[in-house]
Amino acid sequence: MNIPTASRSRLSRIAEVSLARWMLLAAVGGLVIGWYAPSLAMRLGWISEVFLRLIRMLVAPLLFGVLVPAIGRAGASRDVGRLGWKSLVVFELATTVALLIGWAAGTLLQPGRGLGLPANLAALPPPTSVSAVLVNAVPTSIFDAMARGDLLQIVVFCLLFGVAALSAGPRAGPVLDFADAVAAITFRCTHYVMWLAPAAVLAALATTVATNGPHALSGLTRVVGAAWLAELAFLAALGVVLAATGVPLRRFVAHVRTPFLVGFATSSSAAALPQALAGMERLGVSRRVLGFVAPLSLTLHMNGSAVYLGVATMFVAQAAQMPLPWPTQLLILLMLKLTSKGVTGIPRATVVILAALFEQFGLPLAGVTILIGVDALIDPIRTSVNVISHCAAPALVARWEGETLAAHES
Repeated sequence: MNIPTASRSRLSRIAEVSLARWMLLAAVGGLVIGWYAPSLAMRLGWISEVFLRLIRMLVAPLLFGVLVPAIGRAGASRDVGRLGWKSLVVFELATTVALLIGWAAGTLLQPGRGLGLPANLAALPPPTSVSAVLVNAVPTSIFDAMARGDLLQIVVFCLLFGVAALSAGPRAGPVLDFADAVAAITFRCTHYVMWLAPAAVLAALATTVATNGPHALSGLTRVVGAAWLAELAFLAALGVVLAATGVPLRRFVAHVRTPFLVGFATSSSAAALPQALAGMERLGVSRRVLGFVAPLSLTLHMNGSAVYLGVATMFVAQAAQMPLPWPTQLLILLMLKLTSKGVTGIPRATVVILAALFEQFGLPLAGVTILIGVDALIDPIRTSVNVISHCAAPALVARWEGETLAAHES
């Protein structure tokens, strides 16, 4: 039986809400088991280990399927010239600020202190020179890099391959279509794997609470609070930028209120897109700018997710008591910028990104399942910040183009 696309989308959203509820229930169950039955909790670790292995299995095809088409089809930006490069400047600056705010919130608030996750010291890369890092970033074989899960080498290959596909023009179309198909299949696999997430969350939190006692509860509370504060801090910074560039802030807020609430309620940027586009057109953004910038923003401008990735990484590093040297921190931030592109609309895609990052830098993968346990408490504000970013980007580009943002005021 064929199901209409709109119906499939609704069913998918319902399934995601159901999964989020199951994970919240699993988180509560894990806390209870870890507190009252620690001996049972310590025997559940294999469940989360199976889940993490399944997630790690998907890292390489995900990066190939997302990064190669994102770069190989960037010709649309080149074809429209000025609008293209202005959009990319806005996206990259905003994403960088979002990552830094998340990173700063994690550093200052210390949400992971005292949690006591075991560090993956065997996977931690030893300190080395800049020249050695550059040499090791280049894979001798992409299949070897994928087999070892070397995140940096996979990213370098995908960047070079994507640039080559871009320069090859229409002849690269079949390869880009193949990469799209790989991404679609990988995301479907991720969807299947995520149904094991409630069991993995229960096992991981039960083990963590059994090992660390009340410190685990305070750590989970702190990471949720840090994520919310960081997201709100980014919104405040974005408001300052909008006001400084001449965007009428009061009217902007009035026009984005509805998409913000839709994103908050549904945890879906796509669900809020129609209201976001209508609101920005009423604000006065021309269709010329809106029609080009908004679709690109959905792929390249996920600032709420960027804020969260910064907080989450610092949380796990602190929980494992692993100090990160400045060169390592800069490299992690660069990896987060590159690997977070093109995952819009994919539920739990940040899980795969974090799993890849943690494995690359020796951070404990157990932190991934712990973060999934509280993700439903963070996802609404994270999605809403993504939605506001999708609204702000066309407005900023329109002001850069000299538009007054008043022509279509209702």
